[in-house]
Amino acid sequence: MRKLYKNLLSAAKHRHANKYLAVVAFSESSFFPIPPDVMLIPMVLAKPNDWWRIALTCTLFSVIGGIAAYFVGFFLFQLVALPLLEFYNYQDKILEFNEMYHNWGGWVVFLAGLTPFPYKIITIASGMTQLNLALFIALSVLSRGLRFFAVSVLLYHFGDRIRALLEKYFGLITLLAGSGILLIYVWLKFIS
Repeated sequence: MRKLYKNLLSAAKHRHANKYLAVVAFSESSFFPIPPDVMLIPMVLAKPNDWWRIALTCTLFSVIGGIAAYFVGFFLFQLVALPLLEFYNYQDKILEFNEMYHNWGGWVVFLAGLTPFPYKIITIASGMTQLNLALFIALSVLSRGLRFFAVSVLLYHFGDRIRALLEKYFGLITLLAGSGILLIYVWLKFIS
């Protein structure tokens, strides 16, 4: 895994780095274990004036990869998992899970898109539960865009001074931000 990480850092400096970033962003949303931030951060540091192009590439291909994974979850669930669940008489359990995911799925997609949580799990689960595709795409664009553009803007303005902080505390920062958003939603929906 460490070697793969180092290879991605090297690819971030290559003249075809944008193409590599597109492949990594697409792959991470569907099956790849390493987030595109590994390339995004050094690319923005190397070309700060291109921060918005780099963030846009990362966002678009992450969302496209998420859509591909959505369809994998949608079609493979129907072909493989559903007959198995029916065989074991677990239809009620999957209906409960579907209902929960339909009630909270939008928030799950949004929060997972912001955080280092493996987004591929959410993209596949969204297809499996047949979460509204338009909602899934809109929330993916919003959350992934917010994540990648925020990182890029911070790097553009603060450069290497913020890089170490982002790399070290990214998970905590996004977890706190996501928790804050969820608390605001719960407060608005159930308390006020």
